[in-house]
Amino acid sequence: MVTFYRRLPKFDYIKPKNVHEVLDLLSKNNGDVKVYAGGTDVIPKIKSRLIHTPKVLVDLKGIPEWDYIQYDQKEGLRIGALATISSVAHSAHVREKFGILSQAARSIASTQVQNRGTIVGNICNAVPSADSAPALLCLEAKLSCVSSGGERVIDIEDFFAGPNQTALNPDELVKEIRIQNMPPQSKGVYIKLSPRSRMDLAVVGVGVLVAQDKGVFQDVKIALGAVAPTPMRAKRAEDVLKGEKVLSETLVRAADTASKESEPIDDHRASAEYRRMMVEVLVKRAVFNSLSN
Repeated sequence: MVTFYRRLPKFDYIKPKNVHEVLDLLSKNNGDVKVYAGGTDVIPKIKSRLIHTPKVLVDLKGIPEWDYIQYDQKEGLRIGALATISSVAHSAHVREKFGILSQAARSIASTQVQNRGTIVGNICNAVPSADSAPALLCLEAKLSCVSSGGERVIDIEDFFAGPNQTALNPDELVKEIRIQNMPPQSKGVYIKLSPRSRMDLAVVGVGVLVAQDKGVFQDVKIALGAVAPTPMRAKRAEDVLKGEKVLSETLVRAADTASKESEPIDDHRASAEYRRMMVEVLVKRAVFNSLSN
């Protein structure tokens, strides 16, 4: 039997006009529904038979009220499910108040993908190398999720359940990302290591958020991508720095700790050993750059 991998398999396509239609479809189709916003990951995977072909493919682009980026001095940042990667990368509020997320968004794929894909889609795809994930982990983002049964909020740290797996129920959608204001005097940096910069998946991704005062680390967040089954916080490395003076030997020890916390694998893009080495290098670089900004 010949399989034509360049052809999309058969499925029903629906573009609802409101959220209620989407939630109704999800609740009535026994999980055999795939929802997408940009489609930059889902469509190629369906075409290549890398994921199960759904009975119904639901396009969220018909719900314009979910396309927003809003900022409030008290409540912080809210990013709707249909806000594109490009709009997040170039938002004045994101660049000024949450620079680490703007950096991460700018590192994702091509301009065409950034104009079509969404930040919410990037994390719902749940690949370990998702560029937005380390930044969102450092920012301790929360996800507002809706279903026909109501709404619940999931911490980003609890959202990733495994490679290509999330904590979402089959009838549930991420409505928006919520991010509180960064602590005073905080600086964040995201560094992506890949063969062709943003055009390739990250071999290693490192996000760092640092708050220091009078030469002492007040608060530190370190997040890693592409070096474990899910994007992760390097909490032992964070503890090495918190409350300590800004000294090179302390930074070296924290970077070594982060490397040991990672759980990389060997694959066609890099060996586990190389990834561990680069975690150490990039954590040092990211913390140093955060302090220098």
